[in-house]
Amino acid sequence: MRETYDLRIILCIRDCKIKCDPKFLRPFTPRCRSAQVRMIFCVIAALFALCAANTAGSDNKNLLLKLNQDLLRSTENQESLPNPSIHIALRLSTQHNLIKEGQYLNQLNTKLHEDIQSTLNKGQPVVGRLALYVMALKASCHDLSNVSLLTGERSEPLLTHLKKQMELEKDNIAISDRPLTNYYQYSLGILALCVSGVRVSSHVSHKLTHATLHSTFKHGDSESVDTLAIAGMALQCLKEAETPVKNKKELDKALATIKQKIVDSERADGHLGNEFSTGLAVQALLAMGNNVDECSKFMKALWADVQKGTYYNAMAISQTLPALQKRSYLHLKNKECLNEDDTLVLDPVPVVLPTVTDVLVLVELEVVKADGSSFDYHINVPSGTSLLETLTLLQQQRPNFRFEKEDSLWGPFLSVVNGEQARQTDRRYWHIASNGQGLSQGIKDYKIEEAQKITIKNTGY
Repeated sequence: MRETYDLRIILCIRDCKIKCDPKFLRPFTPRCRSAQVRMIFCVIAALFALCAANTAGSDNKNLLLKLNQDLLRSTENQESLPNPSIHIALRLSTQHNLIKEGQYLNQLNTKLHEDIQSTLNKGQPVVGRLALYVMALKASCHDLSNVSLLTGERSEPLLTHLKKQMELEKDNIAISDRPLTNYYQYSLGILALCVSGVRVSSHVSHKLTHATLHSTFKHGDSESVDTLAIAGMALQCLKEAETPVKNKKELDKALATIKQKIVDSERADGHLGNEFSTGLAVQALLAMGNNVDECSKFMKALWADVQKGTYYNAMAISQTLPALQKRSYLHLKNKECLNEDDTLVLDPVPVVLPTVTDVLVLVELEVVKADGSSFDYHINVPSGTSLLETLTLLQQQRPNFRFEKEDSLWGPFLSVVNGEQARQTDRRYWHIASNGQGLSQGIKDYKIEEAQKITIKNTGY
């Protein structure tokens, strides 16, 4: 950035000298007076721009450091399963704490490994977590051929399991025109195999290019930018690896379609999709060869969100941090773990006493079941209460309201409300909206700041 502004000053001074004699600096030379004035103003403006650029660069460097530290600190959370996305982002970063990263890798190799193995033994789909686990190991230059999973009494290599899972997903698309999981996880599977140097079946990749060209990445009424981004990186990886595909022109067309849809998703505020999809979208644009300008609206939007503290969820940070450093998941393909910086340290966390507010806000809660029947509840909660805390308080106060939650990489999500499930296997989920606007945050992260109507609806996709 600084070099750009230095060059701008040189060009500016050069332009101000045009049609001026060699002694243009001599005061009050009539022939040069106007050029001299232009030059002075031009140089002053350029110097101010350089100063602003240096200040912004310094601010961004500090913000990046804090984001990196926040993500590293999240690895100390023992409440949930270790998140492979966190490890990937830490390993893609330019600054490291190799001891803490090694400790987290050990957790992935034990706790997450056992969870994936257990899920496979239950016959449940697990391609998303399995793919991210593979990518996390690749990020640490781990020898993937030495990692196996035990199903039943048979032990097979990790990558063999991923290839088998992808075949099952592909077969389900052939039968019911959709994967067992979803196209986001399906794309992750292709990406993980590709960055690991494993040849992806042309039948598997064709299902993704076909889905891309037939707009099947819908989530609700619009296409999922997150899915477009992962699919774009997966297909770009196949192209760069020169993996045999059924139709090269179709692959190129799919990539062009994804790129255009991501660009077209830009909102007035600069976000691509929403605040939490912009990081992945930027990664995809970088991977697909777009020149991502630091001054573009979506990069400015990312930095503004970091400044505001929007990204405090570890999963959100893990998708945003690589993008801010102009890196993508495709960098895992050629990752080398040599001569790495080891200067990242955690500052002591200041003790912040919880604030108690006397301001109560009214929450109207509407639950809409799959058959269309609805139930209304009302509760007053302190301003700043999370939606999860709100639901917990309501459950304590109203015996006719009950809910259950499950953990995910993004945090807890609703699985059962008033005895009714909304399961992924049934292509259903609980859609949550505030005053008719769908939430982009999870139930643990979303805060109730003012009176509003929350609608929880059993929705198909």
